This record gives sequence, structure tokens and C-alpha cells, in this order.
Amino acid sequence: MNHRKKNNHLGRKFGHRKSILSNMSSSLIKEKRIFTTLAKAKALKQYVEPIITKSKIKTLHSKRNIFSLLRDKIAVSELFKESFQKVRERPGGYTRIIKMQSRFGDMAKLSMIELVDFNDIYNSKKNKKSIRRSNKRKRKDQIGKEL
Repeated sequence: MNHRKKNNHLGRKFGHRKSILSNMSSSLIKEKRIFTTLAKAKALKQYVEPIITKSKIKTLHSKRNIFSLLRDKIAVSELFKESFQKVRERPGGYTRIIKMQSRFGDMAKLSMIELVDFNDIYNSKKNKKSIRRSNKRKRKDQIGKEL
């Protein structure tokens, strides 16, 4: 039974898993979007969202705590920049996992994990209004003209 086993071990020991999640989270913060397997993306989501929540408090203590988890100076400085202000204002749910195709070699399910506020497609300010017209009017008019 799988009771009280919250995290996915990803088939690795603790140190290796910690390094993978740390590297993937710093890459996610720097690049805003990464492609990985679905299991790693779900594990990364649990790892990186508390880090982004801790970045809401702009103190030296929180920077050092985040650095101990990420171990990357560039990612920590990126996390505290003004470009991440939109992310810090969000109450939660900073990442989005989008499922992609399966990998050819081993049929592992691939996915894309991204930071929600940096996607231009989903967060476009312009809401294009689609106009739906029925073909019934055209058909009646065409039928009337033909007769």
C-alpha cells in the first residue's frame, strides 16, 4: 500500500533526487519553461511552488533559504527581480503542466512545465471575439435565387 508516501522517489536515491529537482527548478526559473517527463514535472511542481512562495518575502534570510534549495545564484537573483513581481502577486498555482507526446525510445510521457504568468498565448490581453454565423440564411437565399 502507498499510505503516507507523499513524494515520488523517481527511482533515485535522496541526494540524486535533490540535485535533479534543484537543477530543474533553477532551469525553470531561468528559462520560464522546460520539457521533461510527466513524473518529474509533477515532482518539480511540488518542489518549486514553495520556493516561489518564499520569494514573496524580500529579506536576506529568505534569499539564503532559497539559495540553499536552488544552489544557483543567477536563479535566485532572477527570482527576486521586478520581472517576477507578477508571479509574487499570485496567491498560488505558479506553474502549469501541459502533457505532450510520448518519447519514442521508451514511450515515457513527456510534458512541458511552465510558469503561468510568462505564457503569452494563454495570458493575452486581447480576447478575440469570434463571430459565428449560421449557413441557414445563405442556403435559403441561394435556394430562392435558384428557383
